[in-house]
Amino acid sequence: MLLSGRRDLIVAGVLAALALAVAVPAARYMTHLQFSQLAERGQNTLGLAVSALRGELARYRALPALIAQYDTIHALVQDPGDPALVAGVNAQLKEINALLGSSDIYVLLPDGLTVAASNHDGPASFVGESFAYRPYFYDAAEGREGRFFALGTTSLKRGYYFGAPVWVGDRILGVVVFKVDVDQIERTWHGADFRILVTDRDGIIFMSDRPEWRYAAIDRLTPERLERSAATRRYADTELRELPVTRAQGPTGHLMLTVEEGGARTEYLAVTENMAEADWTVKVLMQTRPARFQALVAITALLLLLGVAVLGWHSLQQRRRRMEERLAVQRDAQEMLERRVSERTADLAEVNRRLNEEVVERRATERQLRRTQSDLVQAGKLAALGQMSAALSHEFNQPLGAVRAYAENAEILLERGRIDDARGNIADISLLADRMAELGRHLRNFARKPNARLQTVTVAEVLRDTRPIVAARLREARVELRTDLGPDPIHVRVGTVRLQQVLVNILTNAADAVESLPDPRIALTARQDGARVFIIIRDNGPGVPQAIAARIFDPFFTTKGVGRGLGLGLSISYNIIKDFDGELRVAEAEGGGAEFVIELPAADGDPGDGPGDGGAEGRQGGRA
Repeated sequence: MLLSGRRDLIVAGVLAALALAVAVPAARYMTHLQFSQLAERGQNTLGLAVSALRGELARYRALPALIAQYDTIHALVQDPGDPALVAGVNAQLKEINALLGSSDIYVLLPDGLTVAASNHDGPASFVGESFAYRPYFYDAAEGREGRFFALGTTSLKRGYYFGAPVWVGDRILGVVVFKVDVDQIERTWHGADFRILVTDRDGIIFMSDRPEWRYAAIDRLTPERLERSAATRRYADTELRELPVTRAQGPTGHLMLTVEEGGARTEYLAVTENMAEADWTVKVLMQTRPARFQALVAITALLLLLGVAVLGWHSLQQRRRRMEERLAVQRDAQEMLERRVSERTADLAEVNRRLNEEVVERRATERQLRRTQSDLVQAGKLAALGQMSAALSHEFNQPLGAVRAYAENAEILLERGRIDDARGNIADISLLADRMAELGRHLRNFARKPNARLQTVTVAEVLRDTRPIVAARLREARVELRTDLGPDPIHVRVGTVRLQQVLVNILTNAADAVESLPDPRIALTARQDGARVFIIIRDNGPGVPQAIAARIFDPFFTTKGVGRGLGLGLSISYNIIKDFDGELRVAEAEGGGAEFVIELPAADGDPGDGPGDGGAEGRQGGRA
């Protein structure tokens, strides 16, 4: 027995050593795997951030050179002392700035003095200020393209500057400068486990989703770097500092940055991409805590499995020894022992059988659950098809009845020889057929896969094509859609069918909300405010509770009963409006109810750019 106990201890020690030998390389492998996946997610995030930055800068790059060719600009730089010229250019720049959505536009003379600006009438006017020290000025003054990121010394607002020379003949008599606001891009950088930052050539952070990191350097601030920033006044009078960062190399070879924040240390994996055209470096910092935790969980699970295996082996060894001791001491009890072993084996078999039955039952339950879920989705689809069929039946019954009546009258008129009257009835039948075809066209356009190409179209045209689709639902809810589109056409650049889909979703939801009210009301108004168009849909229903307002655009979130929707309509509508560079939001309407606001960029009116499919509807509308 003593030898057996020593042997068990030796075997247990060997197994423990084996567990450690397996755990160490396994830990390295799992850590490397988790960090590789973390780096891949960081690269994806980095690609999106860089694409957004490049796209935003590309929008404005060619505009300064274009404005520099204006005759009014040429006249101003040749005669900057003319008050009328200065006033005219100031107004022109302000109008262009509002139209393009840039931060500021201004004109400089060859000595760097600002002679006209879009903010000439603001508290932080650039007029009279000299920007000769800015690289975007002296590069453009020498005939090159000027590009520079800086903090405005007058406005104290960050921006990216484009400069273009004003050529008059073969001489440069001025510089046109565009300032682009970067705050809009920065506001889209939100992540729970990553940080995005952009640094200049000296390693100074000037864009970040962490405001407290701005104007801090992740590299050492040498006198040379400080002097270079001061020479161009890139950051005005802002005090620059060094971010408390410790550098290391990660398991996958990536750069690791440990940042001290509020007394705590946070470790990040950094992925980097250089934007040579802007002389920027974009970094995405991924928090390593989740990756290390996942690796730790995997290793812990492996060690637990090994521990269970060791305990199981030890338990088996103890049972074997007890059986040997019983056989040696009580050979006469062998029959009883065998019977007990047989009974225990039978019990284990019964337990195993029951477990197998339970597994089979659970699998059957899971299959039934999946079938039930599939049936629910199919039921939602059938309900939608039922509503569409009801709408089609209601809309087609009236013209079909009229067609039948006209046909019977035409038959009688032909028998009586009244050819002209019969011809009139046949013409009426043709118009009614056009009307039914037009209804089918509206539904077909609504159901087809939308074209991704954007078009310039009026809000009235989109609403006109939307009305036939929602008409049956509005009649069912006993509500009349009241509209106010203003005196002048409002143009937007959108995907017509996709915007129509958004309006159908919101109007249908509004009809559901007011259906049970004694005085249901739905109103749609549209107005243009500068470069933005606002389409507002209000109802007097119960409204959207504040507790769920933040989740109403989430996929599969719905307050309707079972079978009345999948909770995808508002989520799809939200993303469609985002594709148009717009916003969709919900608020509580004045006096109660819900108010959905669709904000879209305004477009210049172009009759040739719209869908151009309103002729048939106009013809049949006169006969209905």
